[in-house]
Amino acid sequence: MVRVLVTGVGGPAGFSLARQLMDQGHWVLGVDMKRFPASTADALSVVSPSSAPGYLWELRGLVAAHGIDLVVPTVSDELVMVADARDGFAPGLEVLIADPEPVRIANDKYLTMKCLANANVAVPDFALPGDFSSINEAMARLGGSLVVKPRVSRGGRGVQLLERTADGARKAAEAWSFLDDSWIVQRFAPGTEYAPVVFRPWQDSGQEELVGVLEKVELKQGRIGNALSVKRVDGQETADVAGLAQEASAALGLVGPVDVDIRRMWDGTPVVLEVNARFGANSAYVPELLERVLRSFARGTLPGRAV
Repeated sequence: MVRVLVTGVGGPAGFSLARQLMDQGHWVLGVDMKRFPASTADALSVVSPSSAPGYLWELRGLVAAHGIDLVVPTVSDELVMVADARDGFAPGLEVLIADPEPVRIANDKYLTMKCLANANVAVPDFALPGDFSSINEAMARLGGSLVVKPRVSRGGRGVQLLERTADGARKAAEAWSFLDDSWIVQRFAPGTEYAPVVFRPWQDSGQEELVGVLEKVELKQGRIGNALSVKRVDGQETADVAGLAQEASAALGLVGPVDVDIRRMWDGTPVVLEVNARFGANSAYVPELLERVLRSFARGTLPGRAV
């Protein structure tokens, strides 16, 4: 049995991971900044927001008080600071997070797009709002409908689809007027959307890479947003999606669990929309992911063991 601290258990990614761990007989301390049902984990703790100065010390206190073996962060807001603190987090502890620089790039959607484009990994055309004098110029240069979203955010928060339609043009112009370069602009990919689940092994871990392709069957905002339902679609028809998810994870230098968002363009070509350096909300659909992580932990091949 492994004693695991999972952050963000009030959210979909943390909740799903906590349930998977408990179903396998592991002991879970769930933490979140909001109260959540007692059944979510074996023990619960309400903590400060990750932006609070003492947040990491709160986690360290919980690690010591509960004899935690493994910390798994699932909240995007905390990933960079946890990666920075990983190697000296607490004696005898492992923290499931990749190296700081890859995590920092993946956490910023604009830097992610730049890194992937430079590595010839397929992405939609993209830019910053400040690269254009108006939304009309942006649509003309990027090729039509646009998706705008904060460069640093959780999941689908803040994502908007801007279109030229009669009803949408006014709304799009109004939304555009509030954007600055803390946002990213992408050409809208209108095809099927996928959420590949990736495991990239650490060097000398003896593990093989894993990709499980999930199709987003229903989206929260109709054509964009978080997935309300998914189905697993591994096979030849999605081999290009699986390969692209692997390429993106490798280009960013991420290891461990990686949550990728991919969508097809008008011609069927898959492009990477964003990458998250953590377990995603739908990891339970690919149970092999947690199996690989726990096997790496048992072998002592996670990168975050503090001495």
